[in-house]
Amino acid sequence: MRLLLHWLANALALLALPYIFTSITVDSFITALIVALVLGLINTLIRPLLILLTLPVTILTLGLFIFVINGLLFWAVGSLVPGFHVGGFWPAVFGAIVYSVISWILSALIPKNE
Repeated sequence: MRLLLHWLANALALLALPYIFTSITVDSFITALIVALVLGLINTLIRPLLILLTLPVTILTLGLFIFVINGLLFWAVGSLVPGFHVGGFWPAVFGAIVYSVISWILSALIPKNE
């Protein structure tokens, strides 16, 4: 049940992005659910491999290169999922940051099972 609530929170965070950034669009709530699912899968499967492969650059930039990786993955999902559009690299980087913050806040509101 908690997993579904986190998925819903991520979709709501995605729906908030077009109000903050004009270069990010989400067509519908169903599209936001699909994008949240695809982002979750990509962040689970591909992101750790990319972080491992770019570890020297990440260390050299004191971890700031992870923002680039997050932005590229966010931008890639914008290319993969119809109805979700990201207008470029920098909107993807800032959109990924804001998406993470909003998602974190909404996920913190979900009660923990005890």
